[in-house]
Amino acid sequence: MKRFLYQPVLNAIAAREQKIADELNDAAQTKAKAHQQQDEFEKKNQAFDEQRAALLRKATDEANAERSRLLADARKTAAQASSEQAKALIKETQRLHDDLVRLTQEQVYDISRRVLGDLASVSLEQRACEVFIQRLQGLDDTAREALSAALKAASPHSPALLRSAFELPVAQQSAIQAAIDESFGQTIALEFQILPELVSGVELSVKGLKVAWSIADYLEAISTTLQARLGTTEPV
Repeated sequence: MKRFLYQPVLNAIAAREQKIADELNDAAQTKAKAHQQQDEFEKKNQAFDEQRAALLRKATDEANAERSRLLADARKTAAQASSEQAKALIKETQRLHDDLVRLTQEQVYDISRRVLGDLASVSLEQRACEVFIQRLQGLDDTAREALSAALKAASPHSPALLRSAFELPVAQQSAIQAAIDESFGQTIALEFQILPELVSGVELSVKGLKVAWSIADYLEAISTTLQARLGTTEPV
């Protein structure tokens, strides 16, 4: 009876216990594996967080560097624009100043010629030549010696230049030629030229030296006086 009744029961119990033991062992292995996987996940998650933080720092640094570069470029561009605007303003101011001076000179020339003609019946051109000759004859010794050396070196191939704002009549050319020859003791080679910029004036030029008289001289003096009184500076 023991053989046919108890042994099968004992075998079933043993098998049951073995199955339970196997299941417990499998559960323990599964739990250990789960712990291992959790540890690996946590390590990977930590590594990912570190990489993300590093990438964020790098992106932030690059963004700040680019921002600084763009700001620097913007400031440089603004400074250049301001500088160009300032230069343009100075240039325009100078142009307006030059135009004003030129127009004033032309008006003074025209008025002076009409006044002289009405009051003395003497053309402004003739009077300008007379004043120029007086200035030539009134040179101090130092200026006369320097001009004399330069004039005596003049030749038909390299003459001294006698410029005027107007075409000198033959009589006035002869008067100036005679005054120069007499002042320096010999015949000086002269070439007569027209230079409207003189604004009713006469200029003797040779070897970089000049003797001149023109209305512009007086206008320049007037301009300087006015600027001093107004506390302004001449455009550059």
